[in-house]
Parts: sequence; C-alpha cells; structure tokens
Amino acid sequence: MQLIENTEWGNQTSIREFILLGFGNLPELQPLLFLLFLVSYLVTMAGNILIVALVVADEQLHTPMYFFLGNLSCLETCYTSTILPRMLASLLTGDRTISFSGCIVQMYFFGSLGATECYLLAAMSYDRYLAICKPLHYTTLMNSRFCVQLAAVSWISAFLAISIIVLLVSQLTFCGPNEIDHFFCDLTPVLKLSRTDTRLMELTAFIFASIFTLPPFLLTVISYVAIIATILRISSTTGKQKAFSTCSSHLIVVTGFYGTLTTVYVLPKNDTLRDLNKVFSVFYTVLTPLFNPLIYSLRNKEVKEGLRKRLSKFVLCTRKHAL
Repeated sequence: MQLIENTEWGNQTSIREFILLGFGNLPELQPLLFLLFLVSYLVTMAGNILIVALVVADEQLHTPMYFFLGNLSCLETCYTSTILPRMLASLLTGDRTISFSGCIVQMYFFGSLGATECYLLAAMSYDRYLAICKPLHYTTLMNSRFCVQLAAVSWISAFLAISIIVLLVSQLTFCGPNEIDHFFCDLTPVLKLSRTDTRLMELTAFIFASIFTLPPFLLTVISYVAIIATILRISSTTGKQKAFSTCSSHLIVVTGFYGTLTTVYVLPKNDTLRDLNKVFSVFYTVLTPLFNPLIYSLRNKEVKEGLRKRLSKFVLCTRKHAL
C-alpha cells in the first residue's frame, strides 16, 4: 500500500492508491468474467457507435426522437468506457490498484454520466408523450431549439452537480484501509474508507441522488401512463400491439435502471442491500448500456431502414472498387 505523509495529521499518512476488490478472490471465475464483460463491452460500443453514426448521417433520422437517442448512445459509449476497460484490465492482469486521482476521475465521470442519463430518459419519455398524446402540438412544442435546451440542461446540470460531490470527496482524509469492496470507484464504498466525519457528505450525496433519480423517474412513469391510456383508445388492434410492444420494452429498461439506482443510492443501507449492491451495479453499468441500442433504436423501423441504405451503399462502393 503506497502512502504519503500528511503534515496536517501529524504521524498519520494519506493513501495514494486504492485496491478494487472486484468480485472477490475467485481465480477460476476470472477468465469467464473477463470473456463475458469483454463481449458486453464490444457489443455495447459497436451498437451505440452505430446508432450515433446513423443519426448523424441519415437526414430522415434528424428528428427530436432520434436526436435524444443519439445523445443517449453517445452517453452510453462514454459511460461504459468509464468502468469496463479498467475492470477488464484487472481481470486480465490481476492488478487491482487504482491511484487516488484515477479513482476520483472515475467517480466523477461515472456519476455525471449516470445523472445525465436519468434526465435524458425523462426527456425521451416526454418527447414520446407529446408525439402520441399531443400530436397536433408536437412540432410546435418539440422544436429543435427546445430539444437542444433539454439535452444541454441534462448534461450541464449533471456534470456541475457531481463536481460538487467529487470536490467534497477529494477533501476527505483517507489514511486507513485502502481496499474498496467494489469493481469501480463508487461513492458509498469509498466513503467507508475515510477517517473524516462523512455525515454531511452522505447527506449531500443522498439529496443529489434523490434529485437525479426520483423526479425523472416519476416524470417517465407519468408520461408512459398517459401514453398507454392514449393507446387503449386506438381502434386498430395492430396499432395497439405495436405501440404496447415499444412502450413495454422502454418501460422495462427504464424501471430496471431507476430501480437499481434507487436501491443503491437512495434507500437506507442494511446488510442485505449492501451485499447486493455489486449485483445491482452490474445492471446499470453493464446491462443497461448493452440493451439500450437494442430496445430504443435497432428495433425501430426507421433505424433499420437507415442501416439497410448505408449497407447497400457500402456494398455498391466495394463492388465498384473491386471492378
């Protein structure tokens, strides 16, 4: 354990690096976990980058719905890259150490991108609400300027809010155990290692977690309740089935994402929930970024059509060069 002297605390020392315990000392599981997480990472990156490229390149996808989908895919690409490469390196090499500054940086980007996703999902549900429940006013209300404002507020507010939390964490004193019982630098397990009174820090984190999970989740649920009520009034059976299929898929992913976030960061900590936190964390750090391209984008007819056109053009260009 690397330490550096801290003049303010006399003979005490301050930690320069942490050890991420990950999923425990189970060497027989390391190759399997590495393979699973590697495949998940590659599929997540490929799917989300593909969505961003299609949204940018295809003019038919220059609509509010796909603008938010492009933002979400861009976010997921960064989000999963904040956690998985470091975890894969640990599984491959066995080196679980991470510097104090590296831990703070990881915590900042993970928290900021996670908070941004909460509000982007809420913005997307509001967009669908206007499109289905207020179709006559949709174009006027959801104009390009308003879309950019919603996205900008989601990104900026999250990064500013999390910077306050990370700044407070960086001022804490860490001079005892340096083993983080997690697979990344999450706030709760890091706070456990501090020798400073963290009650104010925990209260601040709870307030921010509540602000960035509960209101957008409630907005999302209310939007989908209104959407479903509107769908029930559709006379066409085929139309109902198609709309319900899309809404139910979206709602399942959103409920799982917010549910695990709320369990980890908002609910009171007891022994049972504390032991399950790692499992819940895998859901919103690995599975949600993996499923989002499939649920939100690649099942959409417009995205499939855009992908088909791009592939056709690529094949034609390849044949011309071959000739």
